[in-house]
Amino acid sequence: MSGDLKQAFRLSLPVLGAFWFLGISYGMLASSMGYSIWIPLSMAITVFSGSVEFIALTMLVGAFNPVAALTMALMVGARHIFYGISMLDKWRNAGWKKPFLIFWMCDESFAINYSQGGSFRQQLTLSFLNYSYWVTGGIMGYFLGECISDDMMHYLKGLDFVVVAMFVSIFMDDFLRNKGRHGSAWLGVLASAVCLVAFGPAQFIVPTMLVILTVLYFKYRRQDL
Repeated sequence: MSGDLKQAFRLSLPVLGAFWFLGISYGMLASSMGYSIWIPLSMAITVFSGSVEFIALTMLVGAFNPVAALTMALMVGARHIFYGISMLDKWRNAGWKKPFLIFWMCDESFAINYSQGGSFRQQLTLSFLNYSYWVTGGIMGYFLGECISDDMMHYLKGLDFVVVAMFVSIFMDDFLRNKGRHGSAWLGVLASAVCLVAFGPAQFIVPTMLVILTVLYFKYRRQDL
């Protein structure tokens, strides 16, 4: 294994556990709802947004409403706009790798690539590994769901907490490594807490991102003056 591949694989191991847990639950849910394997598989490959895919499974069995589907997907995935803005300078010279880095960007890949850096090849490898974990997790979950009874499905409740635990571990690792530079970390915690109280748990993510972006923008402008 090359150095970039070894480093990317090491960094992606926490994501492997989270994505396989969630991907398996996603595949099992699709199986229990009577979908063909091609529905969850095609969404995993082309959509690559776990929260949107879970929502899509339920929306596809209801009345056809493309406007509602588009609005829901945009609201759920709006945070990726801020991820992209944050990576503009970092990926400016990525060349042919940039489209793949953009398409394979997810919460976990963004968190690791932004905090760890590394070569474009390493970031691309890590993003592809995370992408493959989600796709393979969905496939395993679907066929596992075909083999077990409906009575076993209730044991999947609460598995999505593994993503929360993973982000806490990434946050703490970054917090401990960057000693004396915790301003951005505290800004994220404070902005999240205030927006959570103000907007509620279902709608606080986008306002939080706007607050963080605004504060960092003015901080950046003040440093340039």
